[in-house]
Amino acid sequence: MTLAPALAPDVEKHRPGSPGLRRVNLALFAAGLTTFMSLYCTQALLPELSGAFGVSPARASLLVSLATGAVALAVIPVSSLSERYGRTRVMVASSVASALVGLLLPLCTTFGALAAVRAAQGVALAGVPAVAMAYLADEVHHASLGGAMGRYVAGTGIGGVLGRAVPGVVTDFGGWRWALAATALVALGFTLAFWALLPPSRCFRPARVDYRPLLAHLADPGLRRLYLIALVAMAGFVTVYNFLTYRLLAAPFHLPASVVSLIAVTNLAGSVASARAGVLADRHGRRAVLLAAGGLAAGGLLLTLPSALPPVALGLLVFTCGFFAVHAVASGWVGLRATRARAQASALYLSAYYLGSSVGGSLGGLAFERAHWTGTGLYVLALYAVAVLAVPGLDLSGRLVGKLRG
Repeated sequence: MTLAPALAPDVEKHRPGSPGLRRVNLALFAAGLTTFMSLYCTQALLPELSGAFGVSPARASLLVSLATGAVALAVIPVSSLSERYGRTRVMVASSVASALVGLLLPLCTTFGALAAVRAAQGVALAGVPAVAMAYLADEVHHASLGGAMGRYVAGTGIGGVLGRAVPGVVTDFGGWRWALAATALVALGFTLAFWALLPPSRCFRPARVDYRPLLAHLADPGLRRLYLIALVAMAGFVTVYNFLTYRLLAAPFHLPASVVSLIAVTNLAGSVASARAGVLADRHGRRAVLLAAGGLAAGGLLLTLPSALPPVALGLLVFTCGFFAVHAVASGWVGLRATRARAQASALYLSAYYLGSSVGGSLGGLAFERAHWTGTGLYVLALYAVAVLAVPGLDLSGRLVGKLRG
C-alpha cells in the first residue's frame, strides 16, 4: 500500500485571520503571478512572432502550446516527488528554474530555438502548479480552503494579465525581444517574493514515491469528471485569448497591438470572480456555483460573435469571469475529494488542464484558420457544453450522486 502523508490535526492548520494564513495567501498569490506570467508571455506576441518568423497563426500558437504541454507532462512526476521531498522545496526550485530559463527567450534567433526554450520553460514551471493545490489542502483549515484556493487562482489571473500586457506594450517600443526580456525580469522579481514569503510546511509528512495512487484517482468517477471539466474549460479559454488578438488586429477593428494586448486586463475581473467563487462554493455548494460559472462563460462567448467592439469587449469580460470561477471551484474540489496523495490528485487535474491548453488551443487555431471567429466561437461553445454536462454527476460534497460521501 502507498505510504500517504499523515496529516496533523486541523488545529495545526492555518485558520481564518491568522498571520500564517495571510503569508500563505500572499506567497501563493505571488506564485500564481510568476507562473502564469511566464507561461503565457508569448500569447500577446503571436501576431508579431508570426510576422518575424513567417509562420501561420496555428504554428505560432505552438509557442503557447509547447509550454503548456510540457507542464501537462511534467506535473505528475513532479507532484510525486513533492510527496517524498516536500511541497515548499519543489515549488521554490521550480519557480527559480523557470525564471532563469525565461531569460534565454530574447536570445533565440530561430522559431525552432524559441519553441525549444518554451518547452524547457514549461517543464521548469511545472512544480508550482503541480504542488500549490496540495500545499493549500495540507496547510489551510478546511473552513478557509475555498477562499485560499480562490486567491491563488486570482494570482494566476493577474499573472495572465501581466504576461500579456507587459510584452504587448513593450513590443510597440522595442520589439518582441525586449518584450520577452522585460517579462522575464518582472517574473523573476515575483519569484523572489514567493520564495521569501512562503511559510514552511507544518502538516506535511513525507511518503514513498509511488504512482499507484494515480490509478486510484483515475478510478474515481467524480475526479474524472473534474479532470474533464479542467481539460475542456482551459482549452476554450486559451483558444479565445490565442486568436482574438488576430481578429482585433484585422478588419473591421484594426486596433494597434499595444491596445489589443490590454484585453488581458479582463483577467483582473476573472481574478475577482475566482476569489468570490471560492467563497460562494464554501457557503452555498460547489455544484451550483460550477454550473452557474459554466453558463456564464458560454453566455459571454456568444456576445463576442458580432463584429462590433462593445459586445466583444463585454463578452470577453463575462467569459473570463466564468472561466476563472469554473477553475477556482473545480480545482478546490479536487483537494477536498482526494483523501490521500493529494499532490498526485491535483497533478492529474493540472495535467488535464494544461493538456487542454496545449492540444485544445492548437485545435482552436485550425478552427480559426478555416472558419474565422464564428467557427472558433462554436468550437469553444461545444467545449463548455461538455463542461456543463459533466457537473450534474457530482453532488454538493464532490461525491457522485448516490455514492458514499466523504
